[in-house]
Amino acid sequence: MSYIDVTGKTEEEAIARALSQLNMERDDVSVEILERAKTGFLGLGSTPAKVRVTYGGEEEKPAAPEIVPAKPKVESRPAAKPAAKPVVKPAPRAEKPAAEPAQKTREPAVKEERIAPAEHISKPLGEEIQDEKAEAIRAFLSGLLEKMEIEAQIRVYLPEKGRYQVILEGSGMGQIIGRRGETLDAIQQLTGYCVNRAGTGRVRVAVDAENYRAKREESLDHLARKVAAKVVKYRRSVTLEPMNAYERHIIHAALQDEPNVATGSIGSDPNRRVVVSYVR
Repeated sequence: MSYIDVTGKTEEEAIARALSQLNMERDDVSVEILERAKTGFLGLGSTPAKVRVTYGGEEEKPAAPEIVPAKPKVESRPAAKPAAKPVVKPAPRAEKPAAEPAQKTREPAVKEERIAPAEHISKPLGEEIQDEKAEAIRAFLSGLLEKMEIEAQIRVYLPEKGRYQVILEGSGMGQIIGRRGETLDAIQQLTGYCVNRAGTGRVRVAVDAENYRAKREESLDHLARKVAAKVVKYRRSVTLEPMNAYERHIIHAALQDEPNVATGSIGSDPNRRVVVSYVR
């Protein structure tokens, strides 16, 4: 059994780098998170994540049949018969490993399902809104981004009454999004609080950058289905990494109609996790 230690801005990025170096799939390795990525205030002063990826533990088992060519039979002198038997035994064993890749070829079919949710990315938002709430949103975000030394265009839309959609566009969007969208969530929460503190009537404010929300939803949907397939295959529960309430909801919704699978949550925020369990 061998392993490598890899770092990245996030746990997912570190794992992806390790899989790329090993040229392996996620199901072929075991991942241990040595150090979680940390972020400072609004994503500043972050430290990278470090993971240990272990591989090569299970594939050495087929080597055992090589010991089977029993040498005691060589003492009985009919040398031709023992030579013929070892040739027959490895032949069927060579067929079993060929059956395993057949199961792995089904995994890309799960990835194809990710394309469908992307349809809502291009949903038109209409023209930008210029009312009192929209101006308050622009004023707050302009000041905040200036403090963060990030230049970005702020576009505010009103897709439905009482809900404002804010799109940030620029070159520093990675810093705005942060690790798994934590900085973006903080900006959204602060913007909503500021806008609703002044004026009458409460509204909802959703802040997005580089279509992160839609991409994250796609990624979680794909993760949920991949984990469900593993749970059904091995008939054992799998606990996911900590997620916020919105991300946990996506996992629950993706698997609510999945056969032989049930989901639940354990722990408390911010370390609350989803558990995917096998049900007969």
